[in-house]
Amino acid sequence: MPEQTIRDAIDNVSKAVAANPDKARVRNASAVASLKGGLAFATTGPNGEAVVTDMPKAIGGGGGVPQPGWLLRAALASCTGTVIAMRAAKVGITLDKLVGITLDKLEVNVDSQSDNRGMLGLDENVSAALIGLRTVVNVRATNATHADLRTLVQWGDAHSPVACTLRSALGANIEVVVE
Repeated sequence: MPEQTIRDAIDNVSKAVAANPDKARVRNASAVASLKGGLAFATTGPNGEAVVTDMPKAIGGGGGVPQPGWLLRAALASCTGTVIAMRAAKVGITLDKLVGITLDKLEVNVDSQSDNRGMLGLDENVSAALIGLRTVVNVRATNATHADLRTLVQWGDAHSPVACTLRSALGANIEVVVE
């Protein structure tokens, strides 16, 4: 989608919400997970969205498809990247080589650690929560300053619904790498 179209869409929604703040609150689509066998789940949404998860073979799953924790990290990475790209389009950092400031690279990497004792119930003093959730954003843009790119990424992180939700729940960190 061209950046002007993204910017126009953002402007249109922003104007509608500013004129009627009640339009800002929306109910998000449900995700319904159904056990398919073993530890595999099929999760579906109201518009045909679907994803299958399972656990690794070492823990009794079939492996071969994403684990739920990986999908959480994937959601954080893609949501943060999306909001950064939206902001870039809004402020004129584009993917179009014909425009003065070009976003050449935007890559969001999310990692974490786990202590399986929590999930397995081996130690009630050990949480099953992900440990050290970390987001690293690699960004490069022609004719943009490092400060501009840091501001862009920090703004995107601060406005990412998934990042904000996780941060309020467990204190996630972000790291910016300007190339």
